[in-house]
Amino acid sequence: MTGPSRRRRLLILSICCMSLLIVGLDNTIVNVALPAIGRDLHAEVSGMQWTIDAYVLTLASFLLLSGSTADRVGRRRVFQIGLVVFAAGSLLCGLAPSTGWLVAFRVLQAIGGSMLNPVAMSIITNTFTEPRERARAIGVWGAVVGISMALGPVVGGALVGSADWRAIFWINVPVALAALVLTALFVPESRAPRPRRVDPVGQLLVIVTLGSLTYGIIEAPGLGLRSPLIAGAFVLAAAALAGLLAYESRRRDPLIDLRFFRSVPFSGASAIALCVFAGFGGFLFLNTLYLQEVRGLSPLAAGLCTLPIAAMTVAFAPLSGRLVADRGARVPLVVAGLGIAAGGLMLTRLTTSTSLPWLLAGYAVFGLGFGMANAPITNTAVSGMPRTQAGVAAAIASTGRQVGQSLGVAVAGSVLASGVAGPLSADFPRASRAGWWIVAAYGAVVLVLGLLTTGRWARDTAARTAARLTADDTRTPVPR
Repeated sequence: MTGPSRRRRLLILSICCMSLLIVGLDNTIVNVALPAIGRDLHAEVSGMQWTIDAYVLTLASFLLLSGSTADRVGRRRVFQIGLVVFAAGSLLCGLAPSTGWLVAFRVLQAIGGSMLNPVAMSIITNTFTEPRERARAIGVWGAVVGISMALGPVVGGALVGSADWRAIFWINVPVALAALVLTALFVPESRAPRPRRVDPVGQLLVIVTLGSLTYGIIEAPGLGLRSPLIAGAFVLAAAALAGLLAYESRRRDPLIDLRFFRSVPFSGASAIALCVFAGFGGFLFLNTLYLQEVRGLSPLAAGLCTLPIAAMTVAFAPLSGRLVADRGARVPLVVAGLGIAAGGLMLTRLTTSTSLPWLLAGYAVFGLGFGMANAPITNTAVSGMPRTQAGVAAAIASTGRQVGQSLGVAVAGSVLASGVAGPLSADFPRASRAGWWIVAAYGAVVLVLGLLTTGRWARDTAARTAARLTADDTRTPVPR
């Protein structure tokens, strides 16, 4: 049986990228609206952190479950359900009367979003079966990841400045509905030949690990590290993680297949995703507060100031995808690490009167690094894996992105809150200095991992891991 035509394949790719665009935008579009949300809903710094982290934490917690569920019940079906839930959550976020309700609706929105990205990646990898064409399609996908997230502050600034912060959520609704109709018309249904069993224990342990760790980081500045509640949160996170690793290693169909991590490139891609997006999350969070609370810029002006990040991402993300397809992941990852580290270092001496050209140059350098990172992360995570495992592999890489961004915001906000003794506008430059050094450290880790995980030895581990996974996929199918 022949597959879809080239035109149909490109249309399917475009539909999948539409879903990625709105989910990616919502990772960052809220940043520029945080001061307006804080004023309107009377939210403190921790409340603003939770507005972002509730979304990315929920995404991280449910990506793997959504990917495996789609393999079982049908990728198109789960994708469509995700679009409906995401649209409903977006509509409700725009109607939220308080910070608590906004955080709750962000959770609903993210549950829908978790059904989109890994499922769309699985649809793409099963639509583009020729390796080189698939690499280019994944390159486009990785580019859209970076572009959507980099455009978030610009789009958010324009919407908040011209309308209201609630418009940043309502804009998702027509896009999601259009993607829903196009999916019904053009995307074929597909399932894995051997779907994985549901793993409720593993899912619960993932949620407990991520939730308690992030809670401890965000609330520590206010309650203190010696608080029994904070200490308990960190102990619970460690215990849940230990339990997760022990439980998943013994399960036949685990939520997180630990065998994937025998592949050095895959493990490296997951760690790099975490560091890149931790740097990105912290960078945007600090800059949003700096530009609006310290420099007194409007949301639109603050969003436009971050335009160099978006412009460099738009320019270099497609180039990164082509480099990965033609020459491998090493060069893009090295450039990514250098750009992120340099962008963070350029802002370590930030003051209330730092020149605008220097700020924009720092944003451009950081945008170069961020734009080069996404294509090699996605391609390395998926390439070499059996097609039947592509959705799970992509979900793990996406989980690394979301966990990274969540922790990046939590760490940056906590470091900032710990250093603020008086008005934020006066204390910010001094209080944020450690945050910029942390961003630079993320970039240095990306550089080192990019060099270590792209050599011949690393590729050999990936080949051996793929061979084992392929052999396991030939087992007798598990009864549904």
